[in-house]
Amino acid sequence: MKNQAPILSVKNLTKTYDNGVQALKGVSFDVYPGEFLVVIGLSGSGKSTLLRCLNRLHTPTSGEIIFDGQSVVNVEGKKVLELRKNIGMIFQHFNLIPRHSVLSNVLMGRLGSMGTLKSIFSLFTKEDRKKAMDYLKLVGIEAKAQIRADQLSGGQQQRVAIARALTQNPKVLLADEPVASLDPATCHVVMDYLKKVNEELGITMICNLHFLSLVRQYATRVIALKEGQIVYQGSPADITEEWFEKIYGEGAKEVHVN
Repeated sequence: MKNQAPILSVKNLTKTYDNGVQALKGVSFDVYPGEFLVVIGLSGSGKSTLLRCLNRLHTPTSGEIIFDGQSVVNVEGKKVLELRKNIGMIFQHFNLIPRHSVLSNVLMGRLGSMGTLKSIFSLFTKEDRKKAMDYLKLVGIEAKAQIRADQLSGGQQQRVAIARALTQNPKVLLADEPVASLDPATCHVVMDYLKKVNEELGITMICNLHFLSLVRQYATRVIALKEGQIVYQGSPADITEEWFEKIYGEGAKEVHVN
């Protein structure tokens, strides 16, 4: 992959919140097309802040973000919306509309690409509906298309959220702790579908995860954050017990998700 140009480059990125907390302290790395990059670290290490800076849900304090060859760290207005279509996001909490059907929730991903009038009246095209169903099929949940979102299990709701993000046709998909609120058995189901999206659609994935057992199974490369700084970049296979303690602290115990 590294013989290709990066799809995303982060250079000396910092983020200081209004309360003085320094969430990111000079973070730099490249992301290459087709990677499944996983970011690990303790809670409070800066993982979520990093992802939110990448698609400008947060505005970095300083530094540079280059996406597809263009700087996006200072873009505003419509250009931010365009960026978020290209860099989609899946959250820990699924952010579905409970009373709406599964299909309706997935179609919501198209609103940013529609004109104001069409958005207000949810005037989706046949093509929009076909694509939404195709993505529901990709994540194995097309049979639930007409069911209300609040009747689904947590894992099923996260799969709906994945399908919704895909309707934006993103080049990069950010996943912020996508399995943190799921039981261990469901974790692998959701991660398998994220891997499927990565491999079959060629969408570059950047995913925050807690469990190293999942990281070793799904990541092509790993970045570890500690107190807002990168302390490890490399293969998941090279995270030894020594590295684990450096990342998570002395005496930390690895928890396995089977």
